[in-house]
Amino acid sequence: MAMAVKTVFNGFFFLSLIFLNNFSASSDITVLDKIVAIVDKDAVLQSELDQRMKRIYSQITQSGTQAPSFEILQRQVLEQLISERIQLNIGFNAGVRITDSEINEAFNRLAANANLALPDYLKLIKVQQPNIEILREQIRREIVVARVQQNQVMRRIRISERELDNFLESEDGRFMTSPDVFIGQILLGVPSKSDEKQLSNIYTQAKNLHERVVQGEDFKNLAISFSDDQTALEGGNIGWRKLAQLPSIFIEAIRDMQVGETSVPIKSNAGYHLIKLYDRRGGDKKLIEQHFARHILMTPNQIRNEKSTINFLSKLRQQIIDGADFGILAKQNSEDSGSSLSGGELGWSAPGLFVPEFEQVMYTIPVNKVSEPFQSPFGWHILQVTARRKQDFSYEILRNKAENILSQRKYEQELRVWLQEIRDEAFIEIKTFTKT
Repeated sequence: MAMAVKTVFNGFFFLSLIFLNNFSASSDITVLDKIVAIVDKDAVLQSELDQRMKRIYSQITQSGTQAPSFEILQRQVLEQLISERIQLNIGFNAGVRITDSEINEAFNRLAANANLALPDYLKLIKVQQPNIEILREQIRREIVVARVQQNQVMRRIRISERELDNFLESEDGRFMTSPDVFIGQILLGVPSKSDEKQLSNIYTQAKNLHERVVQGEDFKNLAISFSDDQTALEGGNIGWRKLAQLPSIFIEAIRDMQVGETSVPIKSNAGYHLIKLYDRRGGDKKLIEQHFARHILMTPNQIRNEKSTINFLSKLRQQIIDGADFGILAKQNSEDSGSSLSGGELGWSAPGLFVPEFEQVMYTIPVNKVSEPFQSPFGWHILQVTARRKQDFSYEILRNKAENILSQRKYEQELRVWLQEIRDEAFIEIKTFTKT
């Protein structure tokens, strides 16, 4: 019976797995390693557990954290290996294959994240893993696990229109989807017991300063000379702020301002403010090129390998070029259940709606041309863009941003649930393993 132990995932993990398919006990087999766990038709070996334990202990030591007892950590690491093995099997059965170019790209990203040139990065990591081919295989398996998690978990997440509306109307939503503004301020303070004449004089002074700015005087110099705010000596510079972070009276003034403009005097309990809008990020009108696309998706499986899948799609592409109806072929062959019934049509696209591999082809292919087969995390595609247009996507971009925020919030929770589900569904037998 499988033992229930805690699952631990820690950052970028390296896998060292040996698949033992169709394992059978026989007197002709020389046992080279001990099996510590059976996972469906595969096995986790003592050597894998030992190697992972050494790496985890090294990480804990380097971080200065006190490690738990050997027995507790060993069970946690074994559970990690079991979970990884299940996910690798899911990826293999779903036809997830990682190309050499994808592994090369992963090395380039890791080197860039370390602020190193690729040759220097490879020299550094060879200290820990001299065999570069083992490291490439480790990265290949890491990408498979990440891709399986992304595909399986994201399809479980649904964000309703009501959830989006409620989020956008909440204080949290307004803040997270708010544009960023770079502003400066001149504040003419008002004493707490000012009479009408004093208020009038201060307001007149504020109007005069505004006029001087409009006439071309430097806002920062005026702030240094006249502002009562604590930022005066910095030229009134407030810096980048979320628009939603600012007082409501500032928001109303800045919302309709153009970059470079200075507001008329704004009255608050503190006094009269002149706000200079230096720059803005986000929230502007966004004219986005849209694409009306359709595709045929096919995923390699145990019956049809990757090469056969590509060849089949190439034949479909040639049929379309020769005059066959794309929509009919999509209905007959596409494995995208969401679009196949509509002839592979995906409708008008929105930025970020599709994965980068798909969008790269969609943005570059000429209208009405049929792409060569290309790969995405979902399988292999051929794609045709039938029309393009430019639309104002400010509202849609805002909602997409909100949907991404909500999806990420749900992702970790759904990931934990899914990992437990696939573990419960797998056949797992934990053997007696030894302390090394």
